[in-house]
Amino acid sequence: MDSSEGDFYRPLPKSSHPSLTPQPSEIHDESSGELESILSDNGLPLLQRYRVATWIELKLLFYLAAPAVAVYLINYLMSMSTQIVSGHLGNLELAAASLGNTGIQIFAYGLMLGMGSAVETLCGQAYGAHKYEMLGVYLQRSIILLTLTGILLTFVYIFCKPLLILLGESPEIASAAAVFVYGLIPQIFAYAMNFPIQKFLQAQSIVAPSAYISAATLVVHLVLSWFVVYKVGLGLLGASLVLSLSWWIVVVAQFIYIVKSERCKETWAGFSVEAFSGLFGFFKLSAGSAVMLCLETWYFQVLVLLAGLLDNPELALDSLSICMTVSGWVFMISIGFNAAASVRVSNELGAGHPKSAAFSVKVVTSISFVISVISGLVVLALRRVISYAFTEGETVANAVSDLCPLLALTLILNGVQPVLSGVAVGCGWQTFVAYVNVGCYYVVGVPLGSLLGFYFKLGAKGIWSGMIGGTVMQTIILLLVTFRTDWNKEVEKATKRLNTWDDKEKPLLKD
Repeated sequence: MDSSEGDFYRPLPKSSHPSLTPQPSEIHDESSGELESILSDNGLPLLQRYRVATWIELKLLFYLAAPAVAVYLINYLMSMSTQIVSGHLGNLELAAASLGNTGIQIFAYGLMLGMGSAVETLCGQAYGAHKYEMLGVYLQRSIILLTLTGILLTFVYIFCKPLLILLGESPEIASAAAVFVYGLIPQIFAYAMNFPIQKFLQAQSIVAPSAYISAATLVVHLVLSWFVVYKVGLGLLGASLVLSLSWWIVVVAQFIYIVKSERCKETWAGFSVEAFSGLFGFFKLSAGSAVMLCLETWYFQVLVLLAGLLDNPELALDSLSICMTVSGWVFMISIGFNAAASVRVSNELGAGHPKSAAFSVKVVTSISFVISVISGLVVLALRRVISYAFTEGETVANAVSDLCPLLALTLILNGVQPVLSGVAVGCGWQTFVAYVNVGCYYVVGVPLGSLLGFYFKLGAKGIWSGMIGGTVMQTIILLLVTFRTDWNKEVEKATKRLNTWDDKEKPLLKD
């Protein structure tokens, strides 16, 4: 490496002025460098090295994970509150909002969040390598690609009524759902900006501002939803328009923070025509990220669809929907650790710290696993009463209690699997994981679940058990790949990947 390349790996000069406090990015750099130094110090006893390193890593992880969990939970609450507000208009409106949220919106959410995850890989590694000027370019490239994708998704929203009827929904519910979905069209383009901005900030370990913005927006969202739906009388359309507006409030507030904050002055230099170059290579990484995440997001939606084909679909759907809601809440915690794992791994690889990257993977996986085991045990302890938070029906309560062992196992797997996906994003393995997901989820899990559920007459338990089998296989594969990784080679790949963006004639990813 020549001296000019080496400059990218040296931290920017820090001010020595005594009145200035260190920026969080400086603290992160110092902690990261200290972690690598401790792990490389063979003069210290192994246990002492690991004890000190674990404390440093835990501080870095929870600084990232806690606000990230808050952001995802608040986003989840905004959609859920819109559904609740719509439900108080009537049963038809509740069905329409539920269908619009879980049938149409989740498709766009998974696709856009997945494509936005490409920013995690590149911004995270560039930030670790101190190539700060490239983060703003990556952000703009991602927004351009996601906006173009949003234009295509708009046609799905516009023609959602015939699509829903084609999928077997009644014309009455499909018509009402279409009205709700039309109000979500502006939300598509909020997604196109929000996810890249969110990942851009996360790559710099700036997560708390997004949490504060989301929390404030949730309050505004609840008040506006009540006023527009009940006082103005705009009904379903008003509920979805307010949800779209709330997402745009989050986007605008985050962008203002980026432009005005001193913490982003090195990474945001304004709009650049360079953002329009290298779009095809960026698209390949974005597409891999989208496929990886969408296959995971849609997997358990397939479980609900299959359950609707059972002999007693109403009971199966009621019990499964309660279990999936509980799983969704706990899953938000795992998604927070997913974001933290991605940032930590990408930052360390970009900084040329292989030992820190490997150690971070072990710590974040262990912590997330412990939390998920505790969640699973709580579910098992409350298995006979957990459903009464949703319904008073004793038959449903018994069905939910019967499914709780599978729910607990799913929670434990979800404590590990999303973290490994975050590691994959941090390393740039999205395309590989997409192939693994196809094989484990849709070649093994869905057919096995169908076989157990329908052929062997095990019902919802059989379908869920088979699909858990696919998740177990995927988790084992990712664990083996992750813990057998040569992290020195991953550092080399990260360096080549970042340098490739300086040489526009080469492809983004060679592996």
